[in-house]
Amino acid sequence: MQLQANAAAAAPRSLFVDFFPITLTVFVAFLTLGLALPVLPLHVQSALSMSPLVIGIVVGSQFVAALLTRAWAGNTVDMRGAKRAVLLGLGLGACSGAACLASLGAPAGYGAVVILIAARVLLGCAESLVVTGALGWGVGLAGPQRAGKVMAWVGIAMYGAYAAGAPLGVFVYGRYGFAGIALASVAIALVALAIVAPSHTVRVPFYKVLRAVWLPGLGLALSSMGFSVITAFVALLFAARGWGDAALAFTAFGTAFIGARLLFGHLPDMFGGAKVALLCVLIEAAGQVLMWSAPSALMACAGAAITGFGYSLAFPGFGVEAVRRAPPQSRAAAMGAYVAFLDMSLALGGPLAGLVAMRWEVGSVYLAGAVAVASSAFVALRLLGTRPA
Repeated sequence: MQLQANAAAAAPRSLFVDFFPITLTVFVAFLTLGLALPVLPLHVQSALSMSPLVIGIVVGSQFVAALLTRAWAGNTVDMRGAKRAVLLGLGLGACSGAACLASLGAPAGYGAVVILIAARVLLGCAESLVVTGALGWGVGLAGPQRAGKVMAWVGIAMYGAYAAGAPLGVFVYGRYGFAGIALASVAIALVALAIVAPSHTVRVPFYKVLRAVWLPGLGLALSSMGFSVITAFVALLFAARGWGDAALAFTAFGTAFIGARLLFGHLPDMFGGAKVALLCVLIEAAGQVLMWSAPSALMACAGAAITGFGYSLAFPGFGVEAVRRAPPQSRAAAMGAYVAFLDMSLALGGPLAGLVAMRWEVGSVYLAGAVAVASSAFVALRLLGTRPA
């Protein structure tokens, strides 16, 4: 009995030790996204003189690529292992930075835009491989009963990188311009390549789990619209209202996101994902309303923080429901299928928000985001009323 107790007490530490290289790799890899978040829209607007719709397309093209390659990434993880998938993803991330650098040599206008879109497509493929590998690897280590914690730690790494990368990106852009962002992206991807540790996975067909996870996936897609409009348009919101750079808004979002994960990341596993998601999407929607009506940069940052706090637990909340509804032999693949709905939201969110901004004004995208996020509450209610298959 004493041996069993000791083994049980040692299990969480062993999982942390094994999972730490995965979280660190995801954090470093996603710094390349965090660097560009506050400066890419401004670069496309000011240096290339493009409209909000084109900005939305450039930003969203990454997530279109991630969505379209999610099944391929899942197969790569299943057939070749998570380590090779992550290594390939990091290599593509370095190529994305090189393509951004090449865009500076193209004629200003749509030629440069096309190269930037190609760079974002490469980054989307990289993101797909890194995240799918990390999630599949983590669920294999922790087991399906701790899937919420796996998603919590991967999310901390991702959004921690956004929070840290945004001010770093503003600093690099101010000192060295967009060329500095491109070179830093290449360097960061190469650093991440040195961190990747070996892993073991079991092959599971990707397509078989889509039917099982579509409902929680829909909840994720709707709740992710708040993050989507922050990603694509908060820099333009701050510029339009004369509030300075938007790095603080990204940091506020990321800090609140990480704080919620650290303090409350166990709740979806403990109380059920749908219950937690229902409460959190309403909090997230309130944050979007505050950003829409904010009279100052400080209030907009507060709205971004509330959005991040709510979204932080909505993601694993719906994710726990996805894992529970997937066949036992397909739970790792369910993670990849579930995250594909995030890709869909981010891919569509930028262009759709760009149309809203062109029709009204840039702040109106946050009212639209609030409506989309609040709609995911109906999905959570539906999940509460249905039992996993």
